[in-house]
Amino acid sequence: MIKYKKAEMLQAVTTLIRANDAISKVLKINPEGVIDTLIQSQEVAILLGTFIEENFEEKCAYLIRLLEDYCENLYQMSIGFLDESLYKKLYEEIKVQLIQLRNGIQADIPNDRKEIVFLPYKASMWDSLESVWKAVKEDENTDVYVIPIPYFDKNPDGTFREKYYEGDLYPEYVPITRYDEYDFEKRRPDIIYIHNPYDECNMVTSVYPFFYSKNLKQFTEKLVYIPYFILEEIDPNDKESINNMKHFCTTPGVINADKVIVQSEDMRQIYINVLTEVLGNTEEVRKYWEEKIDGSGSPKVDKVLNTKKEDLEIPKEWLKIIQKPNGSWRRIVFYNTSIGALLENNERMLRKMERVFGIFKRNKDEVALLWRPHPLLESTLISMRPQLWEKYKIIRDKYINEGWGIYDDTADMDRAVVLSDMYYGDRSSVLNLCRKCNKKIMIQDFSHVDDEEELNNFLI
Repeated sequence: MIKYKKAEMLQAVTTLIRANDAISKVLKINPEGVIDTLIQSQEVAILLGTFIEENFEEKCAYLIRLLEDYCENLYQMSIGFLDESLYKKLYEEIKVQLIQLRNGIQADIPNDRKEIVFLPYKASMWDSLESVWKAVKEDENTDVYVIPIPYFDKNPDGTFREKYYEGDLYPEYVPITRYDEYDFEKRRPDIIYIHNPYDECNMVTSVYPFFYSKNLKQFTEKLVYIPYFILEEIDPNDKESINNMKHFCTTPGVINADKVIVQSEDMRQIYINVLTEVLGNTEEVRKYWEEKIDGSGSPKVDKVLNTKKEDLEIPKEWLKIIQKPNGSWRRIVFYNTSIGALLENNERMLRKMERVFGIFKRNKDEVALLWRPHPLLESTLISMRPQLWEKYKIIRDKYINEGWGIYDDTADMDRAVVLSDMYYGDRSSVLNLCRKCNKKIMIQDFSHVDDEEELNNFLI
């Protein structure tokens, strides 16, 4: 079904009025053209009537009757347009009907309300959309829906494995609409926000195919993509570094979106340069991407910078690890293990983790370790490094069972960032976020497994 805005309905009626006037001018010159115009006018009237009936029938039944009478007059005109006196009579009746229709729509059809939909997939990545959601929901003329979408792990052969839906993991203050209770084809929201850009191209996970960006485009006037990650800031002239990250610039979500919002003006310039080079190095192509890519910043940074440590809800189990016997707090180190480091280092990564846990265990009286692996790390192991899965589980379970450190697999990544004093781990989006928050940072070094002295110095 076509979804009309009030302004579009008024424009449609204006077009019908002009068509009625045009018929009188070409009646004798082009009778076949008159018939075509009458048919097209009737089709528009039927679409308008159907839309009004389905959405405003109780209040606007008289508009439906007006359109029915108008269609009957169009039919009578089509079979008797050669009768000049009949035509003139019908012309005047139609003119009055269309003016009444226009006035009725203006008076009784509600003013346009915007409808905006947010489609997060993992609850832990909601922070990349939250500040935008908070801003738009303040507009009293906008209806806003947060619709978490299901996603799947993938098998090594690319087929879907386990299905996940995390609608129950979002903050209590975020109203949730189920993905199977919102009719995109009927409602056709004005704007859709997404933060997963990969469509079918991710080797580890996939959102439900209906929610691929290439499909969503047909249901909205404006598809907006905001990355769920923060990349390391790069000089737009640093070709080597750009070459290592340019795949982020050409994902399906970037290509299909009407607007892409990235973390900084430098990153915007990098996206524009990469996309122009890849898709046609012309002034016209560059101008297209300059208009489409927005460098106004990542909502992830907004969320963390606006969250105060004293406002956090900290689990009792965590506090037992964080607090010293005298009630003061140990320094908290965010330990981040990333997918990229795992895929690059394989078993060396696991040996490194064992050594790191040993060092922090020996320092547990002064330092609390908060280990938060990438939320897709285990799915990646099963899909792409199944031979490492059992060893990883042993390391993970030992750490959890010993209970001297925090294991954070919750949906709230921002709490871990705000709570922590220092960051130790891999290069990743989390590292870049911690930099924005001025955390003390040490990068995990895989060139040698034993870096206890350097790590101890970092913890001082």
